Amino acid sequence: MRFLRGLFLMVLALPATVVYAEDDPAPVEVMIFGTYHFANPGLDVVNMEADDVLVPRRQAELEALVASLAEWAPHRVLVERESDAPGFIDPSYAEFGPAMLAETRNERVQIGYRLAGRLGHESVYGFDEQPGEGEPDYFPMGRVNSFAEANDMQGELRQLFAMVQAVNARQEEAQATQSLAQLLMTHNDPAQILPMHRALYYGLLQFGDGDDQPGAELNAYWYMRNAKMFAKLQMIAQPGDRVFLLVGSGHAYWLRHFVEETDGFELVEAMPYLEAAVGAEGAE
Repeated sequence: MRFLRGLFLMVLALPATVVYAEDDPAPVEVMIFGTYHFANPGLDVVNMEADDVLVPRRQAELEALVASLAEWAPHRVLVERESDAPGFIDPSYAEFGPAMLAETRNERVQIGYRLAGRLGHESVYGFDEQPGEGEPDYFPMGRVNSFAEANDMQGELRQLFAMVQAVNARQEEAQATQSLAQLLMTHNDPAQILPMHRALYYGLLQFGDGDDQPGAELNAYWYMRNAKMFAKLQMIAQPGDRVFLLVGSGHAYWLRHFVEETDGFELVEAMPYLEAAVGAEGAE
């Protein structure tokens, strides 16, 4: 009995990493790759006028960018598109090939499908979330605008979005001289995107009073959309996976939050791969 008691005490004294190491699954590594919308759909509150990514110069830059991203060798590519549970397979990827690359400007094809095709993936996954019948608008900006007009706060609202407009204006001008990898650094550098998104989202909280809170509701619904997207990622990914998420950069703030705050997930920064792509362009 004294021997067993001593053995039990020895086990308790061992570091927890030794006792439990074999039970810990490998983390899911996630790269959140933010981008502007290549096809100019005009669906955001502030839209950037993108130049034509189908021209030879941009196609060569996309090849260099995707070659750099492929060095990370993600196991799964997820794009901002709704797909059906439980598999969340994007059916359009089955048609991917040279013709689609030559005709379709959407970043989902030009970066997401191109990367998956380069790596020989059989599937691409759609993890977007959009409101269905009876569900709320996930970015109810109209109600914020109405509140600002009714309460003489149009100036405060313009000031909030002025920083986003300034970034877009600089990007539109930079298209003449910068490669796609250089342009996309603005959308993936945490030092740039996190302060701007933080100031915008929390700045909208001022648009409300004791009874009507459209700014708070917008934040809550935007959080909800991104939370549902992350929940789909959890359903798709397996322990040890490297997962590439391709999204509009407005999603980066909350998706980064979920990855960093959720056990079993680790964030991988995109910036080193963008820098490598720029370096490869300079070496040519």
